[in-house]
Amino acid sequence: MRVGFIGLGAMGSRMAGRLLAAHHDMVVYDRSRENARLLEQRGAKVAASSQELAAGVDIVFSSVTNDAAVEQVMLAPDGVLAGARPGTVVVDMSTVSPRTSRRLHAAARDQGVPVLDAPVSGSTVQAEQGQLVIFVGGEEDVYQKCQPILAVLGSKTFYLGPSGAGATMKLCVNTLLGLGVQALAEAIALGMKAGLPRERFLQVLGETAVVSPSQKAKLENARTDQYPPAFALRLMLKDFGLIMETALELSVPMPATAAAVQVAAAERGRQLAAHSDEDFSVVVRAMERAAGVV
Repeated sequence: MRVGFIGLGAMGSRMAGRLLAAHHDMVVYDRSRENARLLEQRGAKVAASSQELAAGVDIVFSSVTNDAAVEQVMLAPDGVLAGARPGTVVVDMSTVSPRTSRRLHAAARDQGVPVLDAPVSGSTVQAEQGQLVIFVGGEEDVYQKCQPILAVLGSKTFYLGPSGAGATMKLCVNTLLGLGVQALAEAIALGMKAGLPRERFLQVLGETAVVSPSQKAKLENARTDQYPPAFALRLMLKDFGLIMETALELSVPMPATAAAVQVAAAERGRQLAAHSDEDFSVVVRAMERAAGVV
């Protein structure tokens, strides 16, 4: 199968690498030519635009930063829909608003191009190992045809319903992700303020059933006070924005999420002032600072 991949950042480069390793004829595109260089060295062709990429492949994957980037690579005059032939399948794996997914689906349908929204749960390690969990929205028959190639990228793939359903599922999952780490941050701040010994306290937290696997993965960051960006705070804050926007559209009250957004926004402001880019679990440090622990 001739496969195209647009967006070769931390996640996209790893997913594209897995597809290349599975012996697909690969074409890649990224706004940064440097991002495509490693895949080119491994045998992928590099397109000059999204339009050129789409014109020569059977299926187009994309993994880009936000809604504006999806609209640019898909709907611009030199975008995917300007080059895709009828029957070309588009699989957008970006985390975007369900509304953007539905808009892309409608625009592509008019050209005979089926679109799946297929965002993922997992970070760079899972992407490299093909252990992502993939949430899919769109036509079910298109999903069934794409299952074999999606299996190269994810250990589990779930069909959720029509266009936008995959995007909605991802926002629900990231609500739990963001709130879970905010809850962990508050618990750590309480324990530190009360004088519990840090190493033993964090060790015991990691042994309890109430701390989720995603929270446990961040305990080492808290222990060392180092927050390398496996999932950057700026991206979590972007996703919080999508979550709250969708909640407002649906009149869903989310008071705890709203509070977590404020903590994340304040910490992101500090990062911008310091020209830093840390993991979203840095809210642990933020809450410790607010409690007067650090």
